[in-house]
Amino acid sequence: MADSDMFKNFKEHSVAEFFKKNRQMLGFSGKVRSMTMIVHEFVTNSLDACEEAGILPEIFVQVEELSKDSDHYRMTIKDNGPGIPKTHLARALGQMLAGTKFHRYIQQRGQQGIGGSACVMFSYLTTGQPTRAVSCCNGRRISANIGIDFKSNKPIIEDIGEEPTLETGLTVTAEFKDVRYERSNHGVYEYLRRTALANPHCAITLVEPNNERVAFPRSIEQNPQKAFEIKPHPLGIGTHDLLEFAKHNKENRRISAFLQNTFSRVSAGKVDELQALIPELDFKKDPADLTWNEAELIVKSFSKVKWIAPAMDSLVPIGKTQVETSFRNIFNPEVLVVTERSPKVYRGGIPFMVEVGIAYGGGLVSAEKRGEVMRFANRVPLLFDNGGCAITETIKSIDWKRYDVKNFDEEPLAVLVNLASVYVPYTSAGKQAISIEEDIMDEIRFAVMEASRGVQKYLSGKRKAHEIATKKKVVGRYASQLATDLATLSGKKRSDIEPKIAKIIEEKYASEPGEEEETGPAGESSKKEDNPDSEGGDE
Repeated sequence: MADSDMFKNFKEHSVAEFFKKNRQMLGFSGKVRSMTMIVHEFVTNSLDACEEAGILPEIFVQVEELSKDSDHYRMTIKDNGPGIPKTHLARALGQMLAGTKFHRYIQQRGQQGIGGSACVMFSYLTTGQPTRAVSCCNGRRISANIGIDFKSNKPIIEDIGEEPTLETGLTVTAEFKDVRYERSNHGVYEYLRRTALANPHCAITLVEPNNERVAFPRSIEQNPQKAFEIKPHPLGIGTHDLLEFAKHNKENRRISAFLQNTFSRVSAGKVDELQALIPELDFKKDPADLTWNEAELIVKSFSKVKWIAPAMDSLVPIGKTQVETSFRNIFNPEVLVVTERSPKVYRGGIPFMVEVGIAYGGGLVSAEKRGEVMRFANRVPLLFDNGGCAITETIKSIDWKRYDVKNFDEEPLAVLVNLASVYVPYTSAGKQAISIEEDIMDEIRFAVMEASRGVQKYLSGKRKAHEIATKKKVVGRYASQLATDLATLSGKKRSDIEPKIAKIIEEKYASEPGEEEETGPAGESSKKEDNPDSEGGDE
């Protein structure tokens, strides 16, 4: 075969065409999962927008069944956020990899600029219908039908309307087929329930296909601390990354200034250290003229310099008070222990932190929750891809018997794990599982072990209290007979002897160790430093 024949079908394709053929990579695989992913993408966008604008989020989700035979639904997601300006509306919802998130080094729920446009794509693929978007922004109400041109990855926008308004927010209405609504552990209801658990500042209303209205009310009248953008840390940078930064640098004409202004923790003193390590490189040259070999030398030198850790106050966890409030509102557990680890870094320069809440008993019994693992990343529920997730793998590796939990899968136990980071290493574009990063798994393990010790203390105290009560009851059965026998032998009145015997029994079992733990902790928090576990590892 001639070369010309071999390459006659050689074509260039857009990212939209790629995801059109590979929609499972975005999480659209399976009918229940696909519906949940649609809600997930729009709700996370709404939460990010509201929080960045300083607005307490109110989110409305309605699912309408149009045809049971073809699994045909209409979905409406509405928020009270700042809305999207007219100039950006079409691209925000109709163009892959377009948005405010992919290029920023800031803790957000979304990361790629794919989610909203992926839902618009999925709607068009399954029904042939565009998505109706209504954006109330800057005093104007803009409405439009939006689709995607797959060949060019460009938005198609039609039927544009505009009028004045005092409202703010975004409403998206779209039809979907090949989806299904179920009240299951992976459905929309469970996703929103967990979203409310991790975001108690948000009010969520769900209208189900049977018109039943479910409200997840706001329990905290304050937004979490606002995340702020940080610069990348030198230890998280590769050679190609450095060259890309240098290529797009417009302000700095010297490598020395470029390094100080582009990366965090790079001072003039650190530049001097780098220059001493690379005497052959002129740090006065234009960054745009950097070669691959020179960039590689700089990156290698980064690893030889002692750096201050990245800024950690850029991380926004759920928070101890919020976790406790949410758990009590939803489950009202018998015991609750919350642990928040100190911030750490992975891959050398990406800041992250882990928080864990473990609840036992109480409402978990009536809700029939057994060994439930609730995974979150930046306060977003992760309902799918359990098997390949760092959180699941870490929890499986823990010896739960050591913490008086005989069988994790059968105990009324719920473990919440949230990873907060400016960059979450998801395993796929669907953002439902965290990759196996050793540093992250270690922190999850240490946090779970710390919280487990609080639960163990409670269970141990409860068990001891039960043993004491049993002993006391057994001995108490013989008190009356003993009083009668002693009265016969001593000639004293039985009525005088029996209260004294009862008092001796009370004093005996009141002094038994462990009784002081009978009620256990109603809630306990723990914030540890680098010492992972005073009892050693689980391995």
